Amino acid sequence: MHPFYYIAGIIAASITPGLAAPAVTIGVEARATSGCGKVHLLPGVTTYHGLASSGRDRTYSVHLPSGYDKSKPYPVVLGFHGSSSIGLFFEVDTKMSESRFSANKIMVYPNGVGGAWAGANYSQVSVDEDLQFVTDLLTELRGEYCVDDSRIYATGISNGGGFVNTIACSVVGGQFAAFAPASGAYYTDNFGVTGGCSPARSPLPVLEIHGGKDASVFYNGGEGEGGTEPPISTWLGWWAERNACTTSKVEDSFDGDVHHTIWTCAGGAEGVLQHWKVDDLGKLFFLLVVHKASAAIY
Repeated sequence: MHPFYYIAGIIAASITPGLAAPAVTIGVEARATSGCGKVHLLPGVTTYHGLASSGRDRTYSVHLPSGYDKSKPYPVVLGFHGSSSIGLFFEVDTKMSESRFSANKIMVYPNGVGGAWAGANYSQVSVDEDLQFVTDLLTELRGEYCVDDSRIYATGISNGGGFVNTIACSVVGGQFAAFAPASGAYYTDNFGVTGGCSPARSPLPVLEIHGGKDASVFYNGGEGEGGTEPPISTWLGWWAERNACTTSKVEDSFDGDVHHTIWTCAGGAEGVLQHWKVDDLGKLFFLLVVHKASAAIY
């Protein structure tokens, strides 16, 4: 199996209840929201929606499982696209709405303003405005769908992955069970353990995935397309300290090309902080799909 295909399932697996956030989800009773009981006519088909936030019209899409049960609380996954993109492309390229990944999840794809999320120097809105949009979006989702409020997750790629970390570093992050940024551009988290990052709780489950040869979101940090990025190893060290992690272990695969680091953190929780690095990978495969024929990969 090529690492491209192996990485395909990592994010989907990481946001399955009990995997990414064992200290948060295992043994936690589902918390149903007020949207339970409402009928939706198009389960299995992505639908498009809008809401007003900070005086601006914002948009997002929702994909319900084909077997959606209006009385069953579902985990929710928010997927944040990269720069110069929209939620539709993130959905199509990652295939995260397919039943093999999300048969028992509600997938949500928000759209950034001007094709980007806050934090980069090319962003069109402030961090506060985009965080307010996330808060307003979660409120709307809870009122319209049968959401398990204890299992809300966020993932994203590149600029979107960086914004996932921005959420994790804010009070808004307290509404999420775990975060899985991929090839994240961490422009807003570049000033040490506490500089620009105040997680709502500790430990806070984070899983990060990155290519060692990413040519736009550099693994070793430096000046990126939207500002200065921290070295990923340094950034992971900050999260290890934030989560009071004590030890780590590395599991190598694919002849040493893929490295999976797992930390043991506060309270002896193993896997609350995890990292996957693929040495010879540039952009993650689903970013490449934007510019290449997806049929050639799948």
